[in-house]
Amino acid sequence: MNRRKFVKATIGSTAVLSVVGGAVWLSIDENTEPLTIDAAITVIQSLSDQRLSHLGEWNPTQIFNHCAQSVEYSMTGFPEHKSDLFKNTLGQMAFSAFSAKGKMTHSLSEAIPGAPSLSSENNLKMALDRLQKSMLDFKNHKGKMLPHFAYGDLSKKEYEAAHVMHLYNHLKEIKFKTVIPS
Repeated sequence: MNRRKFVKATIGSTAVLSVVGGAVWLSIDENTEPLTIDAAITVIQSLSDQRLSHLGEWNPTQIFNHCAQSVEYSMTGFPEHKSDLFKNTLGQMAFSAFSAKGKMTHSLSEAIPGAPSLSSENNLKMALDRLQKSMLDFKNHKGKMLPHFAYGDLSKKEYEAAHVMHLYNHLKEIKFKTVIPS
């Protein structure tokens, strides 16, 4: 087979496998939770009555501060960005796939590029308060949404879904145990 036929066959096969694989991925385990700030705030408020532990590298305080950073940066600007090429290709494709599925998966211990490091100090109440405040500030924000460091330009509605999917993804690394008052 000559090189031209090989390249065409490879590109064609890759495209077909990508479409089929994407369709299968999108059809499996879709999120049915509402992707709204109000739903996220309800979840955040319910966490104050829980005894939380973590399964991953970050403790719950770090997770909630990280999620709050992301919400805050959507209004104030992210400190560092991926290249425009990345944001306009892979970043947009990833966000589109997450949006279609209503669910995000990403590295759960990867800091936002350029963001201050997350203290391991465990002040859960302050972290939950910060996250709830960031969500309320976002809900009431009337200004322009600033580009996401990886996804690029998002509307407020798209950002809302992204923030909620982000929080829900991180909650997978938290174990809950309801505190029963004595």
